[in-house]
Amino acid sequence: MTFVLFPYGLPMPLVTYPPIRAVIFDIHSTLIDQGSAAQWLEAALRSTPHNLTNLERTELTDFLDLIWEGARISDPQSLRDLSFADHERIFHELLQAGPGVDQTLAVSLYEVMLDVWKAYDDAVPTLYALKKAGIKICLLSNAGVPIRDVLDREGITPLVDAVVLSYEVGCVKPDPRIFTAALAAIDCDPNETLMVGDSGRDDTGGLELGLRTLIIPRTWGPVHGLAVVTKLVLPN
Repeated sequence: MTFVLFPYGLPMPLVTYPPIRAVIFDIHSTLIDQGSAAQWLEAALRSTPHNLTNLERTELTDFLDLIWEGARISDPQSLRDLSFADHERIFHELLQAGPGVDQTLAVSLYEVMLDVWKAYDDAVPTLYALKKAGIKICLLSNAGVPIRDVLDREGITPLVDAVVLSYEVGCVKPDPRIFTAALAAIDCDPNETLMVGDSGRDDTGGLELGLRTLIIPRTWGPVHGLAVVTKLVLPN
């Protein structure tokens, strides 16, 4: 959450917020884990066998683990998330500028990428608890890939009221317009909505609209700590 600290001894203003009746979730690295780079590489090698040395395998695995962090540098405006073609192009540019791999392996890596994306273990239980309590749920993502396929496969789609994706609406986080689109999709005011994401840059774009915002940074492992959302939103 966003907190304001006051010097000791100074009076703190009393601020009353309305109850939260809607939650907007980021998808990648918030509800969906991108999996390990080792799993990703193994899936590609099963599809397109290559003889990689141990050093080549290690270098490529290390690079793949941080490839989307690298994309934030080479594509700071997230233009890759406005079309499938741009997303794939940026991927291949990064890969060739980095360790460089055979083109057939590069193609295979991109083709199997979403196969290793899985919901965090606490994603579906959190969404189910919110839905059962009557909380509206919208998913909001900078996505230049067919991420709806992942949501369907992981059983998330039936648990949400709306999905707003950058390539469908023509703007990307942190542009406030995409947060406005998410709020409109679930017909909720910002002061009664919580935004949950993993990026202190992308997922805070709704602050100027009055969205209370919770940042849970990317974690490694099956659980992302999403239980904190139900503790914040649902009555004891």
